[in-house]
Amino acid sequence: MLQKVVFPTERDPDLLPLYADPETWSVIDEEPVRVSSRAQLGNILGRTRARVVAGRRVSFGTYFNGFPASYWQHWTGVRQVRLTVRTTGPATILVYRSNGSGTKQRLETREVEGSATSDFALTLDQYSDGGWIWFDIAADEKAAIFEGAEWTTEQAPVRTGKASIGITTYNKPDYCIGTLSALAEAEDVLELIDRVFVIDQGTERVDAEPGYDAVSTALGDTLQIITQGNLGGSGGFARAMSETLDRPDSDFVQLLDDDVRIEPESVRRSIVFGRYASTPTIVGAHMFDLLDRPKLHAWAEVIDEQPFMWRALYQEELPHDFSVANLRQTPMMHQRLDADYNGWWMCLIPVDIIREIGLALPAFIKWDDAEYSIRAREAGYPTVSMPGVALWHVSWVGKDDSIDWQAYFHARNRIVSGLLHSRAPDGGTLLRHSRRVDLKHLMMMQYYPVALRHRALRDILSGPAHMRRTLATAMPEARALAASFPETVVHKDSGVPLRSRRGRQVFALRRNVHDLDNPTGWRLRWFTLSTLASHWLRGTDPAGITVPEVEFGKEDAHWWRVPRVDSALVSAANGAGKNIYVRDRAAFRRMLIDSVRLHRRLRRQWDRLSRDYRAAAPELSAREQWRTTFEENS
Repeated sequence: MLQKVVFPTERDPDLLPLYADPETWSVIDEEPVRVSSRAQLGNILGRTRARVVAGRRVSFGTYFNGFPASYWQHWTGVRQVRLTVRTTGPATILVYRSNGSGTKQRLETREVEGSATSDFALTLDQYSDGGWIWFDIAADEKAAIFEGAEWTTEQAPVRTGKASIGITTYNKPDYCIGTLSALAEAEDVLELIDRVFVIDQGTERVDAEPGYDAVSTALGDTLQIITQGNLGGSGGFARAMSETLDRPDSDFVQLLDDDVRIEPESVRRSIVFGRYASTPTIVGAHMFDLLDRPKLHAWAEVIDEQPFMWRALYQEELPHDFSVANLRQTPMMHQRLDADYNGWWMCLIPVDIIREIGLALPAFIKWDDAEYSIRAREAGYPTVSMPGVALWHVSWVGKDDSIDWQAYFHARNRIVSGLLHSRAPDGGTLLRHSRRVDLKHLMMMQYYPVALRHRALRDILSGPAHMRRTLATAMPEARALAASFPETVVHKDSGVPLRSRRGRQVFALRRNVHDLDNPTGWRLRWFTLSTLASHWLRGTDPAGITVPEVEFGKEDAHWWRVPRVDSALVSAANGAGKNIYVRDRAAFRRMLIDSVRLHRRLRRQWDRLSRDYRAAAPELSAREQWRTTFEENS
């Protein structure tokens, strides 16, 4: 069984558009518009059963229940697929396909009545550019019951081994219990699971959480809790990789983040796809927003070579809200989108790849997933970002990790990845882009992230040995540095509102205002030069030190607005308080000089550093070295 039709495990109306589409749509001004909507939770009769109301039609051309034919054709040897649909009552089953542009074409229509099992033989030979296959069910004068459907093949898989799951967690035991419970209740998934490793790196233990005893009993010997010091995501996932290599029945390790909710069928589908892949393939999941469930936030991510920076294909279309436009109304999603890497919120990695290229880099967090897929690609192993395989993860809305302690890892690990894999001379525009990031932070009076970024550059210049040496200490040291920067203090509501002298400046609600006042071309050059000169020459207005000059909402506090004032009150990304930014001429001068000098040194030494890091990479990712690290941080 390649895939089966499922319905949500939770009675959440926001989830229904991802599984079934009982709505009628039209198009107005090239935008999808609902004509009618009668989606009711009461018509969901179970995990695989549903009622189709008399005279209504339900489409299964949805994110989780459409069949991504182009991916199966391109990445596997499967060419013959059978769709089996079981119904009770009078109904019409209509089978459709799409091409890479999203154009719908009907393949077959069949009228059924009574208790019926309908088989449709499908050939995967016209989906090279893209395309899905799905079916609709239209009820006649009486309601029909959809009893279930599966997509199967007679072809044998290339691999037959199971997968071990590796969950890395730090003080999120409640999420882990939820994931373990979902796995325990999914018997068809457990048939493919060899071991579930929970790598617990926190002080709030998973095995002390209410509900643990129940899931431990349900999973039995399949579940194994491993505790170790906090080595970040890379240390936890490296441990899961290492442990899986000792499992003779495991052909894969399925990496899972902790703060997620899974769709168990997605876990099963990823393993099955990995089994059928023509060559060992990393199978990545898409990411929905855990706090806004119909919104897709991440898919098909790539690395742009010149700035050596990650992004998603069609980045401007994200997040995509499936409650506004479902799969059939989104032509872009019918293309086959090839990825360079996939986030490790959920990612299946064959053990054959791990044995050949090693474990994760000791990066702590950030870029470990991207670097690993690039390393795998250079060894001849692709990464597939698989539609219909997804989970819900806390999204980046309400976060800004570019200005907290994670700024160190953003800067260091991106440049290290460039040193290891960039094919552009001197890293292309990577260092120029890095220098510009420094300038933006400095102009916005954000001195803490610049201090962290410069610490990262100095560590890079010290050579590759620092990565393992500082794996357990870099994060606490980065966080401790925040005490030296008053801007990092979040002033929370105390009953007395913080105020600014000129009040709040509002821009975000004005249409396209960001495009209108964002300087470009010669205006950008003049703005940058004049701002740098102003911050270098002028002292800070003493009045701005005691009471901020203006207030900005987070969405309005852009790099071309904040530098125009001496001090600003800016809302925190999560809305929990406000930060006060005050211009510091001495810090600005010192850090600007450091930025120029450090980036100049990196440019001069790029070729040597690249040779050093590439020579050290096998040892940095070696299992033997990781085992020593695990023992030292047990």
